[in-house]
Amino acid sequence: MPDNPRIEGEPVLPGQTAPEQRAEALTLLAEGAFDVLVVGGGITGAGVARDAAMRGLSVALVEASDFASGTSSRSSRLVHGGVRYLEHGQLGLVFEACRERRILATIAPHLVRPLQFIWPVYEKARIKLWKLRAGLMLYDALALGRNLGRHRTLSVHVVTALEPELRHMGMTGGASYFDAATDDIRLTLANVMSARDAGAIVLNHVSVHDLLMTSEDVCGARALDLRTGADVEIRARVVVNAAGPWSDAIVRMAEPQARRAVRGTKGVHVSVPRDRIRNNGALTLLSPIDGRVMFVLPAGQFSIIGTTDTDFDGKPERVRATTADVTYLLRSANAFFPGAHLQATDVVSAWAGIRPLVASGDKDPDAASREHAVVWTVPGLLTVTGGKLTTYRAMAADVMDTIARKLRVDHRRAATHRQPLPGGDIVSLEDELALARATVGAPDIAEHLVHFYGTRWRAIWQLASVDRALAERLIPELPYIAAEIDWCVSHELALTLGDLLIRRVHIAYETRDHGLSIAPAVAEKLAPLMSWNVEDELQSYRREIDDLFGIAEA
Repeated sequence: MPDNPRIEGEPVLPGQTAPEQRAEALTLLAEGAFDVLVVGGGITGAGVARDAAMRGLSVALVEASDFASGTSSRSSRLVHGGVRYLEHGQLGLVFEACRERRILATIAPHLVRPLQFIWPVYEKARIKLWKLRAGLMLYDALALGRNLGRHRTLSVHVVTALEPELRHMGMTGGASYFDAATDDIRLTLANVMSARDAGAIVLNHVSVHDLLMTSEDVCGARALDLRTGADVEIRARVVVNAAGPWSDAIVRMAEPQARRAVRGTKGVHVSVPRDRIRNNGALTLLSPIDGRVMFVLPAGQFSIIGTTDTDFDGKPERVRATTADVTYLLRSANAFFPGAHLQATDVVSAWAGIRPLVASGDKDPDAASREHAVVWTVPGLLTVTGGKLTTYRAMAADVMDTIARKLRVDHRRAATHRQPLPGGDIVSLEDELALARATVGAPDIAEHLVHFYGTRWRAIWQLASVDRALAERLIPELPYIAAEIDWCVSHELALTLGDLLIRRVHIAYETRDHGLSIAPAVAEKLAPLMSWNVEDELQSYRREIDDLFGIAEA
């Protein structure tokens, strides 16, 4: 790539830009009175806003940073039944997760796709082959036929044929089972867009700094528009606290002495070039260091290794992967892939997120429940904590059932289990992919567009058809094209370079410089439309990249 690349072509914006949409939304936010105000634009908050809007309620959703900028962009990118939770006896959670996995694969088949896992078993592992076989039989039974495929017990010969690079020594066999891969960020954004399509007012970069109160009840919030500095009062009958790791801070705005509701545990992932580790598919492994369940996952040209699970008591915005976290993951992977010889220099990206678990007495973070809790903190403020990416839709329904009883409105649930998410109106994913390949030409671009946008890939490719410069790749070795930048500004509420290059397209995760080579070209192109000062925007992007991908010494 040239030292100073340019993105050719004029922006083709079929809708309003994000700043134009934002100005209208801020006016509605200040002038309206809502049934429900959702604080937090991660997967839980987005799911609640979607459910509430589909029930016909007036809804506002505000997020202090960008949608999916916290926990919801730092997961293992799996929608899974939770086979490892069987070990801790969490059968109800597994049953619910298997049901939700099937629903999500139906309403968003482009985002939630079947993924086969291989689980190799070794002589000295704490989970023996018989125990794994029994667990997977129970896993299939709890799914009630909703599994994406049944498990199989595998011989050493079959395991090593499927994954030749795996360590052979000490292997006693293995098993295969099915879960689903997803894009956590795109899944969150799809829920945000669905909420907006159903009538919700949705705003990123709006930070709640206080709650509006009557004598004892919460009746809204005061928030700051971080882009303009404007303060706004948002009035609502109910405020839903879905702020994830920041939930306790929201609670203490109403109850300064409130007990901690959230137990934060840190999960770290690293991505490495796939040709270094050479896994063919997804693997479930037991770390030889501490016996913890971990994954090695295929992600295009990369492999993702994760995750850790350690308590975290610091400020959520300060969470980072440490050298110890990275060393743990690389040592664990090297133990199973002896030919990889992974070192810190092989890491393309490392990121850390905080699981906002329900505070409990469990000493072991790995054993802490992943079930959720919905609690009236004070009248008018409903706090939802815990849960997992897979079960967000069920959590949202639980929240809205609780609110419906409080507001004495129609208790009938919204059809969130049937209504496709944006782009999810796909009859056959294979047919959709075939059409895209025939239309676009480059198979990797076609597959990327369908997997990111579903049926809406057609609208993005239409932009590229109007101006062929918009069909050009942003990075030569990756499938992202210039038209996506235009689409994300006009249709997906991207306001900053970080919104675009980290969370709309994922260039920041998939390049060693985290998108810094292309950032100036994107900033120059969009500055007139977005009212950016190019240098200020680039500086903000560098800070965000350092916060997200920087590795701390301790």
